[in-house]
Amino acid sequence: MKKNLVAVVVAGALSLPATLMAADAAPASPHTFTANVGATSNYLFRGISQTAGKPAISGGVDYLHSSGLYAGAWASSISWVKDWLGSGSTEIDVYGGYKNTFAGGDWNYDVGLIRYSYPGSGKPIPTVLANPGTTEVYAAIGYKWLTVKYSHATSQNFVGWFGGTAYDKDTRGSTYLEANASYDLGDGWGVNGHYGSQKVANSVTIPATNDASYNDWKIGVTKDTGYGVVGLAYSDTDAKGSCSRQNPQAATGASSYCWGTAGTVSGVTGPVRDFNDVAKGTVVLTYNKTF
Repeated sequence: MKKNLVAVVVAGALSLPATLMAADAAPASPHTFTANVGATSNYLFRGISQTAGKPAISGGVDYLHSSGLYAGAWASSISWVKDWLGSGSTEIDVYGGYKNTFAGGDWNYDVGLIRYSYPGSGKPIPTVLANPGTTEVYAAIGYKWLTVKYSHATSQNFVGWFGGTAYDKDTRGSTYLEANASYDLGDGWGVNGHYGSQKVANSVTIPATNDASYNDWKIGVTKDTGYGVVGLAYSDTDAKGSCSRQNPQAATGASSYCWGTAGTVSGVTGPVRDFNDVAKGTVVLTYNKTF
């Protein structure tokens, strides 16, 4: 008995420092902060190039509370606003919302609001370029590797679009419904797919230009290298209409996504030269690193 008692006392003495250390350890913080940087060979927003097919760099910060509340900001270089008679070469997105899981963690949901801003974009130009700044509310539900998301524009106009046959109507109420899949193959490899349907409110087909509504899709592969995630994807849309390097505004059935460079020709001010089909199919290489 005495021998056993000594053993118990010694064991208790040895375990005491560890117990005290555990008691003194600070509880896990409910706050998580991350930052990210990225680069892409072509910045696409819902299948539409924001950089006329050229590369872009980006970066952002995110905050997540253990309750599910989150907020963040992200910025990227762009060219489309400047090309379309505006000015500025930056997009800044600010967002916040609430997300969580249920049913054992297999299901998840996300609701929030996002504001797309374009600093220095200048004043709206009637019938040519509305205020590109856009606010959307969104809701998403996901199951394991599949997510469905709905976005609804609440701002007066959606990313610079006017509606109506005379390009004088608001485009508030534009919507985007999308399905996204992302599957982990293991060893850092993943595959992903996307399908989306963009509806631009009040956009109609006129003899010169087709409706701005369209569908887009993407399929890609990613690899976590340990120094960041590299992705390669093919993206395409079914945006209707033709596009050539010459001025398509005088043509019939031009694509709403045949975007050119601003200028003045024969007294007409607008994107008038070097047109580019920014909705065409393209291969995109990306790199993203989260800290």
